[in-house]
Amino acid sequence: MTPPANEMVLSDKSRVACDGGLLGHPRIFLTLPKGGRVVCPYCSRSFVHVDAPEVAAAHPTAHPAP
Repeated sequence: MTPPANEMVLSDKSRVACDGGLLGHPRIFLTLPKGGRVVCPYCSRSFVHVDAPEVAAAHPTAHPAP
C-alpha cells in the first residue's frame, strides 16, 4: 500500500523522521529548512515547515500536530 499522492506532514521542527507509515521503509531523518519543505526519497511523503508560504496561504491558523 502506498501513501496518498499528496500526503503532507506539517512540522515546526528542523529535523523530521519518516518510516513510511504503512510502507514500512527504513526510518530516516530529514532536514527541514524553516519555511521550506523536504520530500522523503523512499515514499515521497512531503514534510512542510509550518512557516512555509503555501501553508500560511492555505491555512492561516495551521498548527503542527502534537
